Amino acid sequence: MRMIRYTLLGATILLLLTDSIAAGRWYTDDQVKNGEKLFSENCASCHGQNAEATQNWKQPGVDGKYPPPPLNGSAHAWHHPMNILRRQIRIGGIPLGGSMPPFKDKLSAKEIDDVITFFQSKWSDNIYQQWEEREAMMSKAQGN
Repeated sequence: MRMIRYTLLGATILLLLTDSIAAGRWYTDDQVKNGEKLFSENCASCHGQNAEATQNWKQPGVDGKYPPPPLNGSAHAWHHPMNILRRQIRIGGIPLGGSMPPFKDKLSAKEIDDVITFFQSKWSDNIYQQWEEREAMMSKAQGN
């Protein structure tokens, strides 16, 4: 009986720990939930409800601009370090010739991070690990 109690206690502690940090990633499950709501309200109309974007995102439209890319790990977003992801959401794509509006007056820094957690939660473990390694290398190169 005592062994069962210890096993249940250990399993409960493990469940609490894994629920608070999403599979060893930098964010919590609560951030992902909040990010999902924010993404749905601000980003999904262009990037898709699950960050999957449009089918022909690699082909420019009649205006010569490319449609919004997927953010679910199947395109290039995972190549960008955190500071670039934040900046892109904050200032948008218009300064770079794109169509994405800026969100600096609509979303706080915390909300921008929560949006990032949502689409990063869609990344496979392999893609996330590659991003994390790139992030660490960039941070080291910058002396952080």
